[in-house]
Amino acid sequence: MNYKAIIFFVCIYLLLPDNSFAQTGFTRYIITLKHKGNNPYTLSNPAAYLSPKAIERRTRYQIALDSADLPVTPAYLQQIAAIPGVTILNTSRWFNQVAVRINDVNAINTINTLPFVQQTQPIAARTGGGNRITPPATSNDAALPPAQRVQNGLADFYDYGTVPQAEINLHNGQFLHNIGMRGQHMQIAMLDAGYYNYNSLPAFDSINKNNQVASTWDFVEGNTSVAEDHSHGMQCLSIIAANIPGSFIGKAPAAIFHLFRTEDAASEYPIEEFNWLCAAERSDSVGADIISSSLGYADFDYAPYNYTYAQLNGKTSIAAKAATLASRKGMLVVVANGNSGSSSWRYLLTPADADSVLSVGAVNTASAVWPNSSYGPAADGRIKPDVASVGWGARIQNTGGGLSAGNGTSYACPNMAGLATCLWQAFPEFKNIKIIETLRLSSSKYNTPDDRVGYGIPDMKQAFGRLLVEYATASQQVVNCVATITWNTKDVGAMRYEIERQLPNTLNYITVGSMAATAGDSLSKRTYQFTNDISNLGPGTINYRIKQVIDTAQAGLTAVYLDTVTVALNSICRVTPPAEPVQDTSYVKTVPNPVYNNQANILVYTPAAIEQLQFNIYNSNAQLVAQMIQNKATGGLATYPLPVNKMGKGEYFIQVWDKSRLLFTTKLMRL
Repeated sequence: MNYKAIIFFVCIYLLLPDNSFAQTGFTRYIITLKHKGNNPYTLSNPAAYLSPKAIERRTRYQIALDSADLPVTPAYLQQIAAIPGVTILNTSRWFNQVAVRINDVNAINTINTLPFVQQTQPIAARTGGGNRITPPATSNDAALPPAQRVQNGLADFYDYGTVPQAEINLHNGQFLHNIGMRGQHMQIAMLDAGYYNYNSLPAFDSINKNNQVASTWDFVEGNTSVAEDHSHGMQCLSIIAANIPGSFIGKAPAAIFHLFRTEDAASEYPIEEFNWLCAAERSDSVGADIISSSLGYADFDYAPYNYTYAQLNGKTSIAAKAATLASRKGMLVVVANGNSGSSSWRYLLTPADADSVLSVGAVNTASAVWPNSSYGPAADGRIKPDVASVGWGARIQNTGGGLSAGNGTSYACPNMAGLATCLWQAFPEFKNIKIIETLRLSSSKYNTPDDRVGYGIPDMKQAFGRLLVEYATASQQVVNCVATITWNTKDVGAMRYEIERQLPNTLNYITVGSMAATAGDSLSKRTYQFTNDISNLGPGTINYRIKQVIDTAQAGLTAVYLDTVTVALNSICRVTPPAEPVQDTSYVKTVPNPVYNNQANILVYTPAAIEQLQFNIYNSNAQLVAQMIQNKATGGLATYPLPVNKMGKGEYFIQVWDKSRLLFTTKLMRL
């Protein structure tokens, strides 16, 4: 295979007269079928051809099944396979096509007579079998550098090592790892030329021990073995999956992986794009969330197939169409932009030109652009690449068991794919396109994109904050001049909240309360409440906003405003007695109840003043845990704060006494 600085260069075919193909000895063809008639599979029973994970993805994101999801009609495949000299290689349900190898040119004439065949087209000359490549055993690292740990509010979960630490620092990616987002339960499909010795090299000991490789398939040779093929895919996999503490930690080392070989390293023909299509379909059907592919297509061994730049519009090539369909099925597709920046071609490759993929350019840890990183834009003027990541001096596993530095957008792609996996893991509520949009918005050059790094280098902490703001909701309720603010969010125990208030006819917000997040070291959904006395305030609008401090360290202090809620007062808020008083017109109530934070009040209404009110608070074991003594100077409603900061979770009973006379007993639940 003809490599151009690691990334593979291939191109979609152009139609030629039949006699031209005959002269060049083509042996592999694409058969396009007219329809999926007589198909035993139905849209009403997707479990027959899609995994539960794939069906769950469609349900979650409201992606309707359509005829493209149905497998190719089995009876049609049987009739094609029965023709002498024909071997079926791969099938595409999305395109309703079949790739075949023939050893008799007359077989094509027979295929064309079948009533369900629309057309046949040559796609490759040589066979793909038997072209195994064993890379040399080399090791570029005489000794591993010492570990270096960086604190960013939370103690770093991983001991990255110097080079990987610099790589992940560029994106603030350790923030995601530190809040528990390391790829768990996410599934990544890798599409590449092979995964040489992935089952024995040190970077992969964890994913092998933990059975994190869920499936493999070789679309070139038609079997499950991919460990004896080219090393390029193995190196890309190491960037995501490695777990060598102090030396090399991948960007999503806890993810589940599917390893698919689509590229024939011994040749350059459009059959490899078709393989890519079929692998994308399998990624869909097994339930993968992410496709990471450091392959690109631009020219072929047979020059008439070659692309022009004008054709890189996201709508022409097999690969671009396949990537677009993969995105429509709900997967996040991450691809390398290309390594032609210093060549006469210089432009991006396909499928990086597709509008619904995240195409990645290459920089180093100092944000400098790798000179060979391909230029954009796409032929129709769209910004490409979308973003950039470390692909210049990137840490990789080498074939000899050591660690090396590698160059190429091939390596920038898995760096970005792994981080995007962790970000999406934090917010599975959002669709793939929202993740791409957020990564662009959170990048260093969003306001001034260019044709080398696109929107720039994404900041994962900023991206997390943006998605958190979109996810969070807040509401308010006012009872007897006590405003209760409730919000739903996600957090870990190291985070905290500040509640700010803006009074009518004022410009500034002031902090009126704060609270720590609920304990926990992995991101979780939470609900909180805050109460605020607004008696004697108004008329006008009172605004409350909730600030979530997502990184509490002084060096990396980062906060976002989740939401703003409004209390509209037509007049000054005055406390009024309850409409249905109890116990001789006296009344007691705790607000809020249940209590989610460290602020709660007890409201006491009596017609007359009381010289001494005593509050006894008992836990569920009848143990006295707190006692307060207050005076009630006038008749009417009075509000007293409760010491809930001293009360653990559970049920409490509050007695209210007038000296020696018991007035009320009420319950309080502390959550």
